[in-house]
Amino acid sequence: MNAIAKRIQDLEALESGRTARPDFDLFWDRLMLEEKAIPVRGERTRAESPLLGTISYDVVYTGFADTPIHGWLLLPENAPRKPLPCIVLYHGYTGSRELPEHHAVWLMMGYAVFAVDVRGQGGITGNTLAQHGGSSKGWVTQNILDKDNFYYKAITVDALRAVRFVKEQPEIDPQRIIAMGTSQGGGLTLMVSSLLREEVRIAVASLPNMCQLDSAIINSVGSISEVADYLTRHPEDLDAALDTLSYFDAVNLADRIQAPLLCTVSLKDPVCTPDSIYAAYNRITSSKEMIVYPFNGHWTGPDHMRKVHAFIQQHL
Repeated sequence: MNAIAKRIQDLEALESGRTARPDFDLFWDRLMLEEKAIPVRGERTRAESPLLGTISYDVVYTGFADTPIHGWLLLPENAPRKPLPCIVLYHGYTGSRELPEHHAVWLMMGYAVFAVDVRGQGGITGNTLAQHGGSSKGWVTQNILDKDNFYYKAITVDALRAVRFVKEQPEIDPQRIIAMGTSQGGGLTLMVSSLLREEVRIAVASLPNMCQLDSAIINSVGSISEVADYLTRHPEDLDAALDTLSYFDAVNLADRIQAPLLCTVSLKDPVCTPDSIYAAYNRITSSKEMIVYPFNGHWTGPDHMRKVHAFIQQHL
């Protein structure tokens, strides 16, 4: 057996314990009950776009802490079947919903797209979440000692409401919702798929973040390293920070996922490390498939979109 095959075999056999606290299930069950009781308020406005054969809407819906979240709802006019399957697209750290034309490939394949901003990052969406203490650079450590007001809770609720909003749009088939994202967006895909089990039909999580967060603080050079920076200055907060992170670790929610899942890992990825991704992936019991890129860093392959499309068509 060569070294690459051995590495993959070891990852597939990896067992990771959950770090969930005793009230973990209560925390999420209560939050989901609260969410279902809150109507998702949103508005959509027709937008100009250079895309031919596409109707574009500029959407604003209300996220956590009443933050207005911006997104693009993009509808292909000549899709073979309507109402439309819809990809709810979550971007990577520091990114944005981008421009409508950046999502043209999915539209040409016949999917509607709802591409949403993550609050406070590179898009036009702000962040009204009150900050109750200090933080390091970036966004990940905002309220790191308070799980009820932590930044990851805010972006998870925002992501949940994106699915709930688009599901109610008249052009969208509510039975064909696809959650999709890369890196931070992949982590949000896992979170949403585990919490909206009846709403998400298919999940596509590429190089997902938000996995095995206690280990990622030590090993990742990505966004979670901001927590390491914070704890370097405030070592007395280690236990409290790990406690908060445990509620938003996909490892602890993975066994709730029911939708077919396509996941991606790159074996040389220093941001979303293979061990952390497999720690969550190996706990998923639904139909699943892993694409392994042995020589890639924090990126997928040139044929990745084609593989994703094939997986969706197989399970849609």
